[in-house]
Amino acid sequence: MKIIISPAKSLDFESKAPTTLHTKPQFIEESLKLNKKLKTLSRSKLSELMKISDDLASLNYERNQTWEPPFTLDNAKQAIYSFTGEVFRGIDATTISTDKLDELQSRLRIISGLYGLLKPLDLIQPYRLEMGTKLKVGKTENLYKFWGDSLANVLNEELEDDELFVNLASTEYFKAIPKKVLKVPMIVPVFKDFKNGQYKTIMTFAKKARGLMVRYLIENNVDSIDGIKGFNVDGYQFAEEMSKDNELVFTR
Repeated sequence: MKIIISPAKSLDFESKAPTTLHTKPQFIEESLKLNKKLKTLSRSKLSELMKISDDLASLNYERNQTWEPPFTLDNAKQAIYSFTGEVFRGIDATTISTDKLDELQSRLRIISGLYGLLKPLDLIQPYRLEMGTKLKVGKTENLYKFWGDSLANVLNEELEDDELFVNLASTEYFKAIPKKVLKVPMIVPVFKDFKNGQYKTIMTFAKKARGLMVRYLIENNVDSIDGIKGFNVDGYQFAEEMSKDNELVFTR
């Protein structure tokens, strides 16, 4: 089983990771090209391009200027311990036992605007570059065109012909992996809460549920669709009557 998730805007490079085990991002040459472009952008241009405040623009301007491989444990941190958004709160990687790290590293992939495709233990430096950013690099007019089919091709190399592929990424990020290129179908878990008389997706809750699902799949060695349907964390239960094809709906 392979699991795909989105990164987070919020980062933690202050606290220490619970392990020194680490790997290096495989698309570092592409990241260098993107960073070279980002280094040319002023604070005001970053604010305009990314639709962020002046303070955030200044922070990310400095990040862009100081971003520099090679990555080491002194100047970078493992991706799974660096992101701190709702999905990663759900995963709560710092409390995952060390004997599960190999499985986490094997199964989980994080899509990134700057790094392409990350394994959990890949070292990264602080950045902000959402996949939907209309950053022109060379002849490509945005990040989707920049990455093209390369992320899907790498996943295809990793996936067995009948391996399960679980998409827990946002629409913005998964668009970087064309479905027509993938050699296996996707399974898409959807999380809905009962509110005002109906079930609806409440994004903050859904994001955390995606992380909880990642942790559930890793800790329970799930490798089947029935195993995924067994997810019953934080009040969620599989809703067969609301599910269809490869879209599995969980409600609470």
